[in-house]
Amino acid sequence: MPDLILEIGTEEIPAGFIPPAMDELKTRFKKAMDDLNLSPESLTTYGTPRRLALIVKGIPERQADQEEEILGPPKAAAFAPDGTPTKAGLGFSKAKGVRAEDLQIKSTPRGDYVCIRRILAGEETRVLLSELLPKLILSLPFRKSMRWGTSSLRFVRPVHWILALFNGEIVPFALGGIRTGARSRGHRFLAPDNFEVGNIDDYLRGLEGHFVMADPEKRQRKIANDIEKALSPEKLTWLEDAELLKEVSFLVEYPFVVVGKFDSSYLSVPREVLVTAMREHQRYFSVLNPDGSLAPRFVAINNTFREGLATFASGHERVLKARLEDAKFFFQEDMKVPLEKRVDTLKEVIFHAKLGTSYEKVQRIIMLSEFLSETLNKEVAATTKRAATLCKADLVTEMVGEFPSLQGTIGRIYARLSGEAEEVCSAILEHYMPRFSHDALPKGDAGAFIGMADRMDTIVGCFGNDLAPTGAADPFALRRAALAIIRIVLEKSYRLSLDALIAKSVELLKEKIHVSRDTLLAAVKDFFAVRLRGYMQAEEIAYDSIASVLANSFDDIDDCSRRIKVFHKFRQQENFASLMLSFKRVGNILEGQPQEGEAFVNPDLLKEAAEKSLYETLMEIRDAYVSSMNARNYHEALGMIATLKPMVDRFFDEVLVMDSDVDLRKNRLALLSIIKRLFSMFADFSKISTSLA
Repeated sequence: MPDLILEIGTEEIPAGFIPPAMDELKTRFKKAMDDLNLSPESLTTYGTPRRLALIVKGIPERQADQEEEILGPPKAAAFAPDGTPTKAGLGFSKAKGVRAEDLQIKSTPRGDYVCIRRILAGEETRVLLSELLPKLILSLPFRKSMRWGTSSLRFVRPVHWILALFNGEIVPFALGGIRTGARSRGHRFLAPDNFEVGNIDDYLRGLEGHFVMADPEKRQRKIANDIEKALSPEKLTWLEDAELLKEVSFLVEYPFVVVGKFDSSYLSVPREVLVTAMREHQRYFSVLNPDGSLAPRFVAINNTFREGLATFASGHERVLKARLEDAKFFFQEDMKVPLEKRVDTLKEVIFHAKLGTSYEKVQRIIMLSEFLSETLNKEVAATTKRAATLCKADLVTEMVGEFPSLQGTIGRIYARLSGEAEEVCSAILEHYMPRFSHDALPKGDAGAFIGMADRMDTIVGCFGNDLAPTGAADPFALRRAALAIIRIVLEKSYRLSLDALIAKSVELLKEKIHVSRDTLLAAVKDFFAVRLRGYMQAEEIAYDSIASVLANSFDDIDDCSRRIKVFHKFRQQENFASLMLSFKRVGNILEGQPQEGEAFVNPDLLKEAAEKSLYETLMEIRDAYVSSMNARNYHEALGMIATLKPMVDRFFDEVLVMDSDVDLRKNRLALLSIIKRLFSMFADFSKISTSLA
């Protein structure tokens, strides 16, 4: 089957814009073709700074013919008893452009209806692509788009050419005065000539021959391999950085590795600072000695080549020297003031107009993290307090002012240089962890407690000042903060009262908030419930399993998570659906019945064998069930609940619960109330969808 090549040639696209554009190009084209019943065999997207390309193999040359069926009015309304068409029948046939005698009858669950059946001829793919491709190009989303010249066309960068070939023939359309053709262009500097394209092989070979590597993964592999080759003669290695490798691969069309050097005197600056200066300001890779120490070398990736790379290297070296000189100066200036003395300077830094200074926030973090250490691990109380005191001091250093991404890292370095205990230094860095999804967690409890306190203070403070997230807007990253707390609690198995932690934070912020205490507590608790629900769903646990446990109890996040996971496994049992139906019958009977305190069953009023059997079994397992729940042996507890099913079913089959005898009725309702109360210790089973169970 025919293939398609689409290439949009542009001026240089920012590196960060290219990967999402490639994904969107592939996704949107596939959906459009599926909608047209022209699903291709394979799709591949390529991207460089000057082009976005789509290679599609195995597209049908035309749509398959389709039978269309249009249902009309009921037969009785469309035809008179003698079979002649009525006004309704004639109107329907005229509206659809057919003769009345062409109307057919279709039997449906609602009765007989007239209908029209006709064949719709499929269109040629090439014609459809002429309409589809320009719409596809214009639909691609970018963070920023632009217009140029007098054209009304908006795109990420000015478009210079469009290559569009289907089955070797040009797909005709135009955008912004640019008409499609069968030519592509090479590297802007190394091979700027146009070249003809006839098929996919021509295209890929032509690009390679004109110094363009269209495949980003191939560029990444070349960069990594060339770096290793360039460094191996000196037995050096590079500090591998997958994120930076990906970024630089989208800065070039054909990568050339340049190894440069810098003065070894700069190695007196902390390693993290040098690596960050090279990475963030220049997109350079750091180089390591055989012993793993930082070498006075760097690797730059060029988009062009000239005989004798020394000229390029010296240019990179001059630029980097200025950056490293700045870093060295900032470091020397910072060393003049001990980290501890910087804490008071935080009084001059506004954290938020409604929440006070960063110094005030630190004082709240100290008290809230102390509360956590007292609750979870008193042995680290002293470390927690000291690290909490210093945790934000690096925000007022010259180094963090220049390299904001190093906050926490600089705090740990300066704390070490100030002679602080290693546990304190580590906690200063770790309280920022996790910074993003899948990031590592704090190794020590002190860092975990400070990080939880810091985030909870921000969440409560924002909710207390009507600054909660709305829709997609979350300027204070509160969702990420809540997920970080949940991850820390779950992965470290902290047994903690979320209610108590929120309440303590509310107490510390009481002078800064403008929402009633009860409203604030409920809002923050609900916010965490939504985040935990999403976190558990990411583990492919059914929504109703999560909802049933959350509805029961959500104060202890770790315990809640354990019950959800056990219940998730339990519902895989073959008879789970029928078990839930039995339990729901209990709830349905009790619904609307008056609750008069704790239910008590009078054994002397048990008349029927079925209710006696149910009561006896219930009394046998009740204490063991409660013990299993208290011991968090939830699988065992659920097993005990399951043993009640046969007796519950027999009870409903043989016993009239709503007996006319008031005493019998109350006694039987009390029996069911005890069962429901035991169930409710684990979850609210009424939330379970028995149709999905």
